Amino acid sequence: MREAFVVVLAVPFLVGAALAPAEPDRDVVFRFADTEIVESSGLVVADGLVTTVNDSGDSARVFTVDLATGETVGTTTWPAEPEDVEALAPAPDGDVWVGDIGDNSEARETVTVTRVPIGRGDLSASGTSYSLVYGDRAHDAEALLAHPRTGRLFVVTKSVLGGTVYAAPSSLRPGVPNELQRIGDAPGIVTDGAFFPDGQHVLLRSYGRAYVLDFPSLETVAEVDLPPQKQGEGIAVAPDGTVYASSEGVRSPLLRIVLPPSVERVLAAPPATQSPDLPDRPTPSADPNVAPGDPRQPAPPGFQRDPWQWALGGLLFVGALVVLLRALRPPR
Repeated sequence: MREAFVVVLAVPFLVGAALAPAEPDRDVVFRFADTEIVESSGLVVADGLVTTVNDSGDSARVFTVDLATGETVGTTTWPAEPEDVEALAPAPDGDVWVGDIGDNSEARETVTVTRVPIGRGDLSASGTSYSLVYGDRAHDAEALLAHPRTGRLFVVTKSVLGGTVYAAPSSLRPGVPNELQRIGDAPGIVTDGAFFPDGQHVLLRSYGRAYVLDFPSLETVAEVDLPPQKQGEGIAVAPDGTVYASSEGVRSPLLRIVLPPSVERVLAAPPATQSPDLPDRPTPSADPNVAPGDPRQPAPPGFQRDPWQWALGGLLFVGALVVLLRALRPPR
């Protein structure tokens, strides 16, 4: 049983490792000079500064890096013991949201987002934290998004067969769990995401591919192959619309992603829906007797699963079943 569980957990990381050829030098903005940055996961770029955070296992800290040099120019710490920090999202007044939202075993009762200041110099912050809870069950997630106009937070879960986009309440309350509202589907193995400055398009990435979605319909309108990376985790859209991507590893590169003209045309076109945000109410159920969050509730419209995702899921199931049967076989 344990071996099968390990196989399933390892698959996303094996996918990332398979996409590990050297990246083209022409895409490299810099390499992180700070050897304390070993697993760049979350990423925010603004005002000539890059903010990043290490993957799970680090202390409560974020790094501020000079976009021109790759040198760390500031570190923010706060009193906390995070479980699995995976993501960053921009916050008002030059702050960032830190997403302690990872949950590989899908066992956490709540996850946490914390708002902290960033900038040049070493900062010690109290950190304003909020608990988030899914309405259905626990999920693993690595993407935290903040709407550029409303500031509302969104969490995108990570799953081989495709994830789910959840919206946090428009106003978070401290000291109590804030229930996440399911609003639609997402591609498979999402490792990070960000809004474009218009607030009407979302960029989600997996290890080797990026997806542009209309918001709030979450209809996929474009796809982009990303440059090969050791294990691509972070992606950010700067206020001027420039896209950057990071990956795990010491002295890993920050890449500038040049979007194809076809994608630029999509971003320039009017979106399918014009609503800047979502109402604070559960997604309507086709059956009024089915409670919000109930798995019998129909899925909202959004990303359509690709056939390869279902095929990969079937292979994973078969592989895990074979390992399980071998583990249960009595010794000869």
